[in-house]
Amino acid sequence: MNISIITGSPRKDSVTHRLALFLKNQLAQKTSHKINIIDVREWNLPLLQDVFVSVEKTPEEFKPLAKQMFATDAFILVTPEYNGSYSPALQNLLDHFPKQSHKAFGIAPASVGSMGGMRSSQQLLLLISALFGIASPYMLITPFVDKKFTAEGNLVDESFQKMVDIFIKEFLWLAESVKPQPITVYN
Repeated sequence: MNISIITGSPRKDSVTHRLALFLKNQLAQKTSHKINIIDVREWNLPLLQDVFVSVEKTPEEFKPLAKQMFATDAFILVTPEYNGSYSPALQNLLDHFPKQSHKAFGIAPASVGSMGGMRSSQQLLLLISALFGIASPYMLITPFVDKKFTAEGNLVDESFQKMVDIFIKEFLWLAESVKPQPITVYN
């Protein structure tokens, strides 16, 4: 199974990216699934003009991104909170691709504040539903992300490990349970 962690902050020195790095390492230790990070900072996607419906129909400069997106079986969305919602850069990236039907999504907002992106998690539930995805009810709300992780993605606040373990366990259960299968059309 291919799992992609989308880190949704366009900021050069993103502190939420620390959480994405940590989750990638944790997942690599707990599963044999292929884990990768899709970082919105690496793709200069224009505002939505066309949906990339296949790798072949994707502009050349975005084909590596399209290959990752189409190969992904489950996603974890790591995003800062922007005015009570997720980042516009995350929305723009997801808008460039078709619906993610029957794919599992983990929700992992993070912020330097005490609420940890809690309001954005509620908006992500609506987004995932609109994408026809399936959201894990176990979210990883991460307050004070800048104090919990180093810039390299190492956990500093050991008391947070239990929350991470529960999030990963439940996300993997969902992702493995609903791994997308080819759709059979009945006449």
